[in-house]
This record gives sequence, C-alpha cells and structure tokens, in this order.
Amino acid sequence: MIYPIVIYGSQTLRNPSENIAPDYPGLAKLVEDMFLTLGEADGVGLAAPQIGKNIRLFVVDCTPWGEDHPELADYRRAFINAEIYERSEETSLFNEGCLSLPGLHEDVRRPVSIRMRYVDEKFVEHDEEFTGLPARVIQHEYDHIEGKVFTDRLSPLRRNLLKSKLQRLAGGKYRCSYKTK
Repeated sequence: MIYPIVIYGSQTLRNPSENIAPDYPGLAKLVEDMFLTLGEADGVGLAAPQIGKNIRLFVVDCTPWGEDHPELADYRRAFINAEIYERSEETSLFNEGCLSLPGLHEDVRRPVSIRMRYVDEKFVEHDEEFTGLPARVIQHEYDHIEGKVFTDRLSPLRRNLLKSKLQRLAGGKYRCSYKTK
C-alpha cells in the first residue's frame, strides 16, 4: 500500500512519537509499505508521522545516491525507537527538502556525524555511528519522530522570509504530494 504523505500544517507532524513494541500490529507490512511509499515519492527518507502515525519509526533509502557514492548503493534501513545520544561538534550545510513540505528546499546546518541506538524491523538492537549523507538523512527523519521539521532548524529571519510559503503549505494539510495507486 502506498500511503498519502501528510503535508506541513498537520498536527501529526508536531506531535512527539511513541515507542513501539515488537508485537506492534502489522509492523513488517508497515515497514514494507513505507519503503514502497518512499520509492513512489522519490525520496530518501520517510518517518511514520509523515503518513499519519505518531510512532518512532522511520525508513532511509540512500540508494539513489549510489552512483556518485558507491558505499550507498544498497543502503536501505528501518529505524525503530531511535535515540540519538551523541552529535559531532563539526557541522555542515546541505540543501534539504522534505516530502511533507513539497517544493521547499533550504540549506540546513547539522552535525556531520551522530551516534544512535535503535532497533531494526526484526527488533535487533544496534548502537552505531553514522556519518555523511546517511547521518544527514537520519537526523532529518529523527526530527520528524521528535515533532520537528527541517524549517525549525533555520534561523528565525529565514523562517520569517519563508512564512508565506509555509502558510500556503499549511493550508493544504493532509493532501498527498504525489498520486496514490
């Protein structure tokens, strides 16, 4: 199933998400459907709040960058109950977009590496360091499960300059940014 993507303005994107248990109903199918939805939307990350579910689950698929970054050719992962507990002091700017804020792209400063605990879709525990593009995408999706969007990371002046675009997006909440099948 391809889910409609929740658009900026929905309270779902602002609510913190809840941890989930291994017996969460239909978890394997949900993860599969999130990857399907992500592929249909031509994105590299999708968090459960973006499909209307306030649970601590997101998926990342960096394979579209595989041609330029061979180490990412098969980089597809699901993250459940993630907790970032360490961030590098070194940061970098990167032009980010978001499936829930279609058409909006801005330079966002984030740490270049993070350490995170999470479980995968089989509830195997992981404690890993992520750097580069995966760290960037993971932080973006992690923000979603914390009730944040990438524009929250912009300066107040820049957010103010984007105010009319954000208001237009907020008026279109719950609409899908692509056609569902």
